[in-house]
Amino acid sequence: MSSITSSAGKVESVTVRRTESSDAEEINNLISPSTVAVFGRVNVIHLLEKANLAVTLSTTQNKVLAHAAFSDHPMEELVDPACWENVLQSDFKPLNTLFLRLFVAQPGFSIGGAKEIVRTVFNTIIELEYICLMTPYRGTLEPALEKIFEPMTSVKEDVQFSAYVCHRHSHCPRLNVRRARVEDHDDLMHIFGDQITSLVESHGPYFLSELIETQDEENHAAVCESEGTTVGFVSVSGHIDLKLLNKCFELGVFEGLSKTNPADHTEETVKPEEPNPSEKENNVPDTQESDEAKGTLEGELETEEDMRCEEISSGPDGICQSEHIESCIKETVDSSKDPELNDSPNVFCIQLFTMEKRFEMRSADFLSYLFKLFPDRDFCVISVPKPAPEFPLLQSFIRVIPRDTSTFPQELYLCHRWALLRMFDVRVVVSSDIPAVQSLIESLGQQESIRDDLDLFLQKRKDLDGTALQAFVAQVQGQIVGLIIIRDEEDIEFIRAHFDVERFMYFSIHQREEHGRLCHFFLKPIFQHHTKHFFKEVLRLAHKSCLNYPLYLHHNRQKKDSSQSLPAVMNFMVPVSARRQIIYPLEKLGINAPSRRITREQAPFALYYTNIKLTMEPKVTINARIVVVGASDTGLALLEALTFCPHLGFNNLTLISTQGLSDCYSDDNMRFLATSHSYSDQDQSRLSLRSWISVVTGKMTAIDREVKQVELAGNHKVNYDYLILCTGLQYQIPSLTSTDVYISTTSGPNPNQPRHRYTGPIPASLFTLNNQYDCANAKHWLINNFVELTGDAVVYGNTIDVYTCVETLMCLGISGGRIHVVHLPDDDPSFCFHDISVENTVKQALKKEEVHIHHNCLLAQLNDGQHPDPITSVSFTTDGPPLRLECGVFFNFSHKTVDYNAFKAINDACLVFDGRLVIDSTFHTNDPSIYAAGPLTKYSRRYHADKWTGSSFNSKEVGQSLASVLLPLFDPTLEPTISPPSDLENLIPLYSQAKIQGGRLPGGYNYLSLAKPAANEHRTASARQGRDIVTGRTETGNYFHLYLNQHDVVESITCLSKNALPVSNLLCLYGKHQLLLNHLCSRYDEGLIHDMYSFFQESWCLALYHDRFSDFEQEVRQIMDSAKLEGECGLMSIQEVLQKIVDDKPETDQPMNLSEMFQKSEAYFALKKSVLDYLKYNRYHLTMYAQPGLL
Repeated sequence: MSSITSSAGKVESVTVRRTESSDAEEINNLISPSTVAVFGRVNVIHLLEKANLAVTLSTTQNKVLAHAAFSDHPMEELVDPACWENVLQSDFKPLNTLFLRLFVAQPGFSIGGAKEIVRTVFNTIIELEYICLMTPYRGTLEPALEKIFEPMTSVKEDVQFSAYVCHRHSHCPRLNVRRARVEDHDDLMHIFGDQITSLVESHGPYFLSELIETQDEENHAAVCESEGTTVGFVSVSGHIDLKLLNKCFELGVFEGLSKTNPADHTEETVKPEEPNPSEKENNVPDTQESDEAKGTLEGELETEEDMRCEEISSGPDGICQSEHIESCIKETVDSSKDPELNDSPNVFCIQLFTMEKRFEMRSADFLSYLFKLFPDRDFCVISVPKPAPEFPLLQSFIRVIPRDTSTFPQELYLCHRWALLRMFDVRVVVSSDIPAVQSLIESLGQQESIRDDLDLFLQKRKDLDGTALQAFVAQVQGQIVGLIIIRDEEDIEFIRAHFDVERFMYFSIHQREEHGRLCHFFLKPIFQHHTKHFFKEVLRLAHKSCLNYPLYLHHNRQKKDSSQSLPAVMNFMVPVSARRQIIYPLEKLGINAPSRRITREQAPFALYYTNIKLTMEPKVTINARIVVVGASDTGLALLEALTFCPHLGFNNLTLISTQGLSDCYSDDNMRFLATSHSYSDQDQSRLSLRSWISVVTGKMTAIDREVKQVELAGNHKVNYDYLILCTGLQYQIPSLTSTDVYISTTSGPNPNQPRHRYTGPIPASLFTLNNQYDCANAKHWLINNFVELTGDAVVYGNTIDVYTCVETLMCLGISGGRIHVVHLPDDDPSFCFHDISVENTVKQALKKEEVHIHHNCLLAQLNDGQHPDPITSVSFTTDGPPLRLECGVFFNFSHKTVDYNAFKAINDACLVFDGRLVIDSTFHTNDPSIYAAGPLTKYSRRYHADKWTGSSFNSKEVGQSLASVLLPLFDPTLEPTISPPSDLENLIPLYSQAKIQGGRLPGGYNYLSLAKPAANEHRTASARQGRDIVTGRTETGNYFHLYLNQHDVVESITCLSKNALPVSNLLCLYGKHQLLLNHLCSRYDEGLIHDMYSFFQESWCLALYHDRFSDFEQEVRQIMDSAKLEGECGLMSIQEVLQKIVDDKPETDQPMNLSEMFQKSEAYFALKKSVLDYLKYNRYHLTMYAQPGLL
């Protein structure tokens, strides 16, 4: 927040922010004839979409006071965007120059607004030196522009434009950096502010004076000044423990930060502005990929280096507050202790740094001075506490990837002296570049594909399929340091239809030829912070406005999309969410079906995206260690919400899962378990979570809250700043009720007896299935050891998984006569279906297949009490004589509860456990750093909601709600979560999405059940107030049961069909009013609906399945809420009219006609326009609807 003064002396508090599309109308109203004379006729929306940077000055009431748009090229009418450098002087480079494309302001605030915007832009973009204005207008500029721009001459004569320039030094001069002196002490204490207290406590009251006084050749301190006032301080040291850093970080690509052959390095100072060409080979090492996607991490091993890390990082280096007091490695080990690494260190470290907040964007002004202090060293490093927010100085640094086994407590950032060069040129590849490019990519796994595409570009400018190719290299001082190859995007319609790219762009503004696809990318690590500029230049030179990058799984990788060679680029592009697709009845639609470009099947991929305006959009880096335990629906929903925040970059997301993260396809017919339809295999492919998170395969055994560490089986340890427990519930190995099966025969089975943990050996043929990994192992074992042999299979339990398992066994070729289904006595099996018709049909299917069914049984013995492996028999107690079955394989679905190891870890950590892990309404446990959600949890008893647990709700929705609680902790654009009012603080959250269950049942039936979340999952039909609508029969495989509550809203759906179910479509019916479903009740009562499967596949219904229909519904609600109807008493809202109708009903014979009143109102026409706009905007999906002008 700052203040500007109008020409009339009025002072206004203003905020400088990025322009939003909603500002377009106000900006357009500020355009005057003089604006048009300078900038031409401007389409504001088009300009905002194509500008690299658009800045708005707004008041405290969010009113636009001034606006400016900047681009990396002048007006297209004056010069080709790719060739503007030819008409300006050589000092003007794409890296240091922007062009003003529009400036408007409120009368009286133009001069103050222009100065404030220009100062902010220079302050924000550290490489920027010039803002140019090129205009065909030959007259005098308006006063505001004349104040900040001065004329300049073009290198070409007879140009048809005027050129002006605004210099950085006139508005935001570089800070003066000098050696620190003891006399600076008092000024520096003021800059350190409140943070000085902790520094004094740990290092004494005179530590700063001592730090300044003890400067020598290896230790330096410097201050920066603005107009003679000290505004910043830095302390650097040449002592650093390279051995430790190399053990903890991937420094191989930087030659271990040491000079392996000191004789090759000159002692001459290399100034960034005038680098010594002879040092190019030494200063820019050949490296492998600039980064790598995070893969499976087997666990962070705690090593003997832990104590050294703590010792090294002790003291002021551990402090990071709002003033950005940072340090690296203050207490260092003498470099002479490791001659191998430290004989010739090539690095120095920043050990203490602070900057006044209003000057922090200019922190990089320190770096050139610091490198001059160490003329023989090429690297500067700084370490940052992981929970600390990233600060502006780090824009010139790159993050070093920690090793898998690293327990170093801080993040390490690195800067090479060549990275300070203001010369980073991008140009089209030419044939003479081939040797340099081959040297650049020689260590890459995709080098053959890159060479092939490069040859095609140089020979034909086209791919093998005829698609245009373009290739560009990045150069620094004549040396090639980067390469990008792109091709024209041919799948524009498919990408638009299947991914939410319109979240980042106005699709209609971008021409087809402006879409590109990124094929190959490489940039040397030391220049990685220039990646966005590299993209920006490629878009300008290629005349593109946006780039897509599809990331395929390994088994779907395509040669032309060198997906796995580009992981580093994902940090500078935004991930794009996949869209829910309509399942079209293509044969019924015929010529009215959407284009084949949209409906055709493709191998699933994740999409990353960037465009012109995103190239200057910063990301907020989050280094806090967020550890999620459990790859459940809740955990995956949380990770999805975090990773798909486009302006946030999480560097330390870790998932701990017993079997890792599944990323392979599984045959739907081979699923042993029921599904919640939250994350299919294709959904996970489109998320590509492995690109963003580290996956630790292991089981949690302990939580050390004091040191914030999760311990895993095998003595592996994972550190955390925030721990989220989402382990859910798992089937447990059944406990045996008796050593002698005949002991309990007189009393029968007792389902309420205490359950004991089974601790004996686990037989190879006993399967307790909890995830797809378990299912894959079971399938493999069955095929190799059971299917073709003799023996019986016993399936034990009462849940729906029993029936899906039986169906899968029969699909594998195991006859029903070899299968025994054994039910426990504690639950009625019908409760897993909630529909008696489905239950009866499943029973008939089992009977037809001759499957043996046993009721009221409790497992008592394996192998008659002898050694259990291999299983040959199982014995059960029953209401009558004991049951003994021959058994070749045993499937256990008997009891689902919290895993014992998870329970022990939670309980030993003194987290409150009351049958489930206890949380409050914001997912907090009794430890503020530990959150929990999902079926693992229950609410604290103070909420008086014992019947509601995490199992009562849709787990994916719960995970999304958890993300909404966590994001304000990291996202500076969100308001911090405030405590609810006292009258609401004891209420649990409300969830609206349905509980979903589905699977393939015996008889080849496809089953789907949607139900409203309920505290009592076994609620009977008699307790419901509403009506049932049923078509078809379960026996014929076309059963469709839909329940409407008392408000005629769909509250549950049950489907049982021999055909594949359009699950994505059917999920959209939940929560809809029957009138929205084409007057469902009246049509059903009139006998017009005989098959709801066909009814809900008709064309009228497809718009309801669209992923943006909920947005349309919200827009309609807003129109109706704001509607004003003309009545006898003037304008009234719909609610007021309804109330008047109710009040006047006994008094008048001619009640008010609400329909006629509404049709005469403005809201009626707004509603019609909204419907037509919805159909028009989504025309590519909804081609089956007629629109105005088509008939």
